[in-house]
Amino acid sequence: QVQLLESGGGLVQPGGSLRLSCAASGSIFSMRLMGWYRQTLGKERELVATITSGGTTTYADSVKGRFTISRDNAKNTVSLQMNSLKPEDTAVYYCYLYGGYWGQGTRVTVSS
Repeated sequence: QVQLLESGGGLVQPGGSLRLSCAASGSIFSMRLMGWYRQTLGKERELVATITSGGTTTYADSVKGRFTISRDNAKNTVSLQMNSLKPEDTAVYYCYLYGGYWGQGTRVTVSS
């Protein structure tokens, strides 16, 4: 059984920063790809960023230059540093692990 636990969400003003973390535990078969997705009311869950076991990253165009994904293989964690946050970044953010595993989500609200 695999568990993904996200943390770090909260309320932040536009232009502010947050750092999300995801800790993986349990019977992990593969760490080849981890990522962050987000979902808002009325929209489909969308990809934010991914990172491979080798450190290759991808980002949604909407977050390029503002968000940075990283991982610590020794600790089985993946993080998302979010800078210059915008109101449209407001969403529930979900951690993803290759194989179809999802965390419970952590809410990010960007508002004045």
